[in-house]
Amino acid sequence: MAKRQPLIAGNWKLNGSRHSVVELAAAVSAGCGAVSAEVLVCPTSVYLADVLGVVGNSAVHLGAQNCSQASDGAYTGEVSADMLVEFGCEYVILGHSERRAMYHEDSRLVAEKCLAVQAADMTPILCVGETLEQREADEVESVIAEQLDALLDAGGIASFENLVVAYEPVWAIGTGKTASPEQAQAVHALIRSRVASHNADTASALRILYGGSVKPDNAATLFAQPDIDGGLIGGAALDAESFLAICEAAA
Repeated sequence: MAKRQPLIAGNWKLNGSRHSVVELAAAVSAGCGAVSAEVLVCPTSVYLADVLGVVGNSAVHLGAQNCSQASDGAYTGEVSADMLVEFGCEYVILGHSERRAMYHEDSRLVAEKCLAVQAADMTPILCVGETLEQREADEVESVIAEQLDALLDAGGIASFENLVVAYEPVWAIGTGKTASPEQAQAVHALIRSRVASHNADTASALRILYGGSVKPDNAATLFAQPDIDGGLIGGAALDAESFLAICEAAA
């Protein structure tokens, strides 16, 4: 099995203006030429065309932060996977804890979205993770299993072949707290093991990212863990220098 190429994905969330996202995209594009990791930026959907205009001929890949499970119809305010393809997207972040908590997206809906993204020949980044209360109640394994099994039930093990999983402990997102490398590795190993119980080759090829207050000073230690294949970066992705330092740490 070939070595998994690290992936560093910047989730820009609800941040930026047309001017600032173009500046940020240009700085990332200019600085990632020597980076061995795959680099991905995910602006809010209204700025996709602006960012594509900057990164389209660079090594930087473009992704979206969400999409609808529906392909068309009476879904006011939604964006379909096929629409994202037209704007050069290759990845879509799905099931982020903020979507699950604020917009009440359950694992079944997230699985439907993953399949819609794959049907459009893009790669879903399936986010999984536990809250602090769930961790303290020793429910990490059952929570992660439920989030993964929804997609396994909907699409089978084949749905994990064109997929990235991102483990984000909810208690470490935007809080400044970070799971220790050992804590993060333990959950990444759990994810890979659960997929391996269905198909060992698929599990071996699966890229699993860590997200949760990743910064330049802790990135290398996290990425050195055997089952951590890069990061889904939030706040630090809004600063080109910090983001590029994290990209370099993934070597």
